Amino acid sequence: MSRSATFSERVAGSRLHRSAVVAATVAVALLASAGSATAQVRLTREEALELAFPGPARIERHTAYLDAAQLDRIEQRVDGADGNAVVTYYVGRSEAGAIGVAYFDVHRVRTMPEVLMIVIDPAGRVDRVEILRFAEPHEYMAPAGWLARFDGRSLAGDLEQGDAVIGITGATLTSRAVTGAVRRTLALHELLDPLAATEAAAGAPEAP
Repeated sequence: MSRSATFSERVAGSRLHRSAVVAATVAVALLASAGSATAQVRLTREEALELAFPGPARIERHTAYLDAAQLDRIEQRVDGADGNAVVTYYVGRSEAGAIGVAYFDVHRVRTMPEVLMIVIDPAGRVDRVEILRFAEPHEYMAPAGWLARFDGRSLAGDLEQGDAVIGITGATLTSRAVTGAVRRTLALHELLDPLAATEAAAGAPEAP
């Protein structure tokens, strides 16, 4: 869809517009909360993207606008879809081609927010999961070794709680929140298929 289209053309229907407004409002609130003095800020967006796509890779920022049918497809694919109709993602490219796609997911763990970067490789599998911000007590934060369990995983039925990814003892809500975020991201990536889209179809990339 052309990026020159108006928002109303890209996001049709009152149901979709309400979903986008609510999701955007919640995301802003969570990010503001995550940036508070009590939040554990581990990485900035720029630092996280540099980990995902180290230089001299080129990073392209793109924005996708989902319609009602696309939102329904994601909801049918995974539980806990956030209904956000406006999605920003980052494509890393080297001279040899695409490296992967990075998405940022903001969600609540128990009562406080967490911000994750989830990187999907060109094969459609998880490449890495990084925590940018975590506002719950430190002892409930997922350790790096546990996050690495997602590496190489896909949405082919192997990300159910207690199956391919083992829960975190004493931090069940954290493991559920992270697993849910990874599943949502994989479903979104599957729907968008951003690496298959041509530059003309995707529109001109934005500055990161």
